[in-house]
Amino acid sequence: MTDDVVNALREEITEIDREILALVNRRLETVARLKRHKDENGIAFVDADRERRMFDDRVRENGGPLSEDGLRSFYTELLALTKRELS
Repeated sequence: MTDDVVNALREEITEIDREILALVNRRLETVARLKRHKDENGIAFVDADRERRMFDDRVRENGGPLSEDGLRSFYTELLALTKRELS
């Protein structure tokens, strides 16, 4: 059975997923540039204070429906993924 609403929503989800992928890749490229600069200048790559502020800022900016726990989980994994990809 074909449902036009289901198909339309699935297409919208696919487009959102493509946008997310493009933004994650853009983020990785930007962080790689930051890491190169830090490495060249003897600056530690990981900045725990910056990460904490980033979490706090994103929690404050989040209008939902993503929960605070969900947002923190997402960013925890995003940071871990970034560090794995750039190590």
